[in-house]
Amino acid sequence: MKDLIKTIATAAFLGAFGAPALAQDAPPPNQCEINERFNDFDFWVGEWNVYSNDQERKFQGANSITRIASDCLLWEHWTSARGNQGYSINYYDPAGDQWRQVWVSRNLSIDYAGGLNEGGAMVLEGTINYYGNGASFPFRGIWTPQEDGSVVQHFDQQNPETGEWSVWFEGLYVRRETDPNPPDGQ
Repeated sequence: MKDLIKTIATAAFLGAFGAPALAQDAPPPNQCEINERFNDFDFWVGEWNVYSNDQERKFQGANSITRIASDCLLWEHWTSARGNQGYSINYYDPAGDQWRQVWVSRNLSIDYAGGLNEGGAMVLEGTINYYGNGASFPFRGIWTPQEDGSVVQHFDQQNPETGEWSVWFEGLYVRRETDPNPPDGQ
């Protein structure tokens, strides 16, 4: 009987403390691979030449968007045609059920959030903050995938006094590997 009690006690101990310890050895599944919402912005991932989205198609800069952190984060590295740089982190927040981007450059930062609209474009809204004068304004960005694999990026800034929105930047993203007219050095 003493041996039976000892065996039962050992089994109970292992059941209470041993099984969770064994379960901790296996990592939990990567939610960024399981939850499809983490893929909403994949159309923007890649190496890009960026042009003005007008008749001139003037080269504006180069942008690199890569997946990092176990595919949970999009990392942006922008270099303008004049050599200025900026960076952003982009991620899906399941708790808020929205995408978020935080952009930082030497003169400003942008913090905004949102998601895909019915047409499949990523729409983010928030605030742009200018370091030099401390001004902040409502700001929105729209990334629209095109049938040819390019992406149109459109930014608007709102005048808080009039409520009117004006174009801040609009660019056409062309994949470097398929750019028919790459700028010098690309």
